[in-house]
Amino acid sequence: MSEAVGSALLRRHIGRRLEALRKHAGLTQEQAAEQLQKGRTTIARWEEGHENVRFRDIDVKALLDIYGAGEHDTKVLLALTAETRNGRRKSWWHDYTETALPAWFGLYVTLEDSAETILQYQSELIPGLLQTPTYAEQVARVPPGYLAEEEITRRVQVRVERQSLLTRPRAPHLQVVLNQAVLHRPIGGNKAMAEQMTHLLEMMVKANVTVRIVPFSAGVHSGMAACGPFTILDFPTNDFGDALEPPLAYAETLTGAMYLNKPDEVNAYRLAWADLEKRALNQTASKRLISEAQKGYTSG
Repeated sequence: MSEAVGSALLRRHIGRRLEALRKHAGLTQEQAAEQLQKGRTTIARWEEGHENVRFRDIDVKALLDIYGAGEHDTKVLLALTAETRNGRRKSWWHDYTETALPAWFGLYVTLEDSAETILQYQSELIPGLLQTPTYAEQVARVPPGYLAEEEITRRVQVRVERQSLLTRPRAPHLQVVLNQAVLHRPIGGNKAMAEQMTHLLEMMVKANVTVRIVPFSAGVHSGMAACGPFTILDFPTNDFGDALEPPLAYAETLTGAMYLNKPDEVNAYRLAWADLEKRALNQTASKRLISEAQKGYTSG
């Protein structure tokens, strides 16, 4: 993710959060500006995520007090606005959770936290939101020597913390499509894989979690021929039917990530997703494949 794209997304996200809090407080931009002793255009520019806005702590705190923001919203927004001032020196998520994350991943975590629907395709791994701690630890250990032991522990901790997203009130709907190879690639040995398959089956019982498998018999598909692993985030709408955030496609590498929010970019990934869904088994048949894999690891 380039700094320009990251800053634009971050500022827009801040603006939408501030707008939602203002409306929840029952205030117009004019009323908020009057109480803050600023011009209405200042509030408007903040909510638009204007690139030249400088979010000073004293102003942000005062505005959040006017809106009656809770402790969680206050901490998040103070951390987010601080990130607009410190550039790429460190991840805002590190300050907020006291758990280290790569700088390029911090924005994704807060966007994921706000999503209504999460669409994920994985060709090699169980997605992070569905990983067991043992599986997550093995993934964090590659490539060997890249992360220190302390950092591996912290990465696993934050991955487990993120999974609470799926059990909270008004949890997002997670829809996952996996390449069948994911089920047969042993990560951490038979015991760890049996545990991971069991956990996957348990998560599939939840109404907000869907997991489907693209079988080997599907042949060539968009995940292998066009794009590789990716995520599409869709966000809830307000009372007027407008999305709180525009849809976003996300793809990551070892040292960075792409945040794609232009309509044609997102549409390209939706076409890939549609192709994967068409080729994937239904959830019942997918459960059968996962159960077979689980039994194989248990008896192996």
